Amino acid sequence: MKKMDMLTVLGIISGIVLVLGAIISKGSLGIFYDPASLMITIGGSFSALLIRFQFEQIRMVFNITKNAFFAEVASIGDIISEFVRLGQKARREGLLSLEDDIEEMKDPFIQKGLQMVVDGFGPELIKDIMYIELDSLENRHKLGQELFKFWGVLAPSFGMIGTLIGLILMLVNLHDVAAIGPGMAVALLTTFYGALLANLVFIPIAGKLAMRSEAEIAVKEAVIEGVLSIQAGTNPRILQEKLKAFISPKEKETLELGGKPAERSSEEVLIDEN
Repeated sequence: MKKMDMLTVLGIISGIVLVLGAIISKGSLGIFYDPASLMITIGGSFSALLIRFQFEQIRMVFNITKNAFFAEVASIGDIISEFVRLGQKARREGLLSLEDDIEEMKDPFIQKGLQMVVDGFGPELIKDIMYIELDSLENRHKLGQELFKFWGVLAPSFGMIGTLIGLILMLVNLHDVAAIGPGMAVALLTTFYGALLANLVFIPIAGKLAMRSEAEIAVKEAVIEGVLSIQAGTNPRILQEKLKAFISPKEKETLELGGKPAERSSEEVLIDEN
């Protein structure tokens, strides 16, 4: 289940509001709007992305971008409890008894791992297949991070290109006093747009995607450990202790008291682990 990450939305909105508020308090907002500067900064930097990345990669990245605005709600405690229950059932009734449970699984990653266990795959093969899928997931996430980091570099660079264009226009028309102002406006506004987009949007989104990716990978590594432990017939108590290594001390204490940890977003999991 996903829920909107209000901090990301609040950060972008508050940043824009504060910048606009500072502008309005000192002058007119209209003088900071220049279509030519926007074309150079946004249009130029996006055109460079089209050169650097393939179309399918860009389309995939923009699908991944929603992860910066919607947090995956994860309950590691639920995962541990479920694996302990499945481990007990497998030891009591055999691995084939897990087939009905697999059909009810909502997580495709867990479902696939347990299905391989039931189908009689060897532990090394299960581990290899699941880590290949995990590596593929990590690579897709890294692509999204790389795109926004690259865009964060491009935006100020195209801002500087706009600055050069503005200065050239200004110097060429030094004899025309009326042309000096617009040329200088283009020169400064493109740098302003580039710096604002890079530092308020593109680079922070790249960082948020990196945090979410690390948290999701940590959860999936716990799943792999759980699947392999069930396949090996590990004692459910030992299985629980192994999986508790993936959670925070606070959640460990909750589980030991017989409680159920509250659902948390993926980056909250990561922060506690660190």
